[in-house]
Amino acid sequence: MDFKSKKQMKISIITIVYNNKDYIGDCIESLLCQSYKNIEHIVIDGGSTDGTQAVIEKYKDMLGYYVSEKDSGLYNALNKGIKTATGDIIGILHSDDLFFSKESIREIIEAFHYSKADVVYSNGVFVSRENSSKVKRIYRAKPYKTWYLSWGWIPLHTGIFVKKNIFERIGMYDESYRIASDYDFSLRLFKCGAKFYFLDRYVVKMRLGGKSTTASLQKLKSQEDLEIIRKHNLMGYFTLLSKIGRKVPQYIKPIFVELKQ
Repeated sequence: MDFKSKKQMKISIITIVYNNKDYIGDCIESLLCQSYKNIEHIVIDGGSTDGTQAVIEKYKDMLGYYVSEKDSGLYNALNKGIKTATGDIIGILHSDDLFFSKESIREIIEAFHYSKADVVYSNGVFVSRENSSKVKRIYRAKPYKTWYLSWGWIPLHTGIFVKKNIFERIGMYDESYRIASDYDFSLRLFKCGAKFYFLDRYVVKMRLGGKSTTASLQKLKSQEDLEIIRKHNLMGYFTLLSKIGRKVPQYIKPIFVELKQ
């Protein structure tokens, strides 16, 4: 696409972080190396005490916005980022994570241009915490149909990119949930009547082994997921079990599929 003949869309990428000095630098670097440059990187730190702030300070002049202060949870931090964002499009990249390639943002922007969609969503992979080249789980999406939601389908949250005006239509993240508000937000998004486009490309790498994978938080996530499923009038335990069951083939695929990175 010849961007010289078109208005370049500005994209805001929100990264929230707390005590993650080992990986926040890699996250920021994955944005700095993107071939598409009209990016506003918003970093919301929750008052880290492990040296994370010192790492971020090295990049401060290259960030669109940075603040370090206590918050009331990850969704409070995400909502701060959304309120701060000035881009046409908003996406999320967590502090453990990376874009799949230096062309990832360009591919997203091109998809918005030629599809005229309100929401572009894509594929992603989960990788080894120590080695981001080692794929452990493949999370593919597909073109959206309404009935998929009752069967536990939802795209990878960090693979979803949304025009900012959509937040005015459906609101932001519900801060009453501790760990599953992204699921609630995604269901509201896919039920709001927006125009969607599925970009069949791998866009994000997420490191496995974060705090959300602990047994206690997985139990909480399932409890919150079920509450959200009932709130959206889906199919209760059937939807929950289907959502959990979708993970199994995602872990099997990397055994048989080698992705070029």
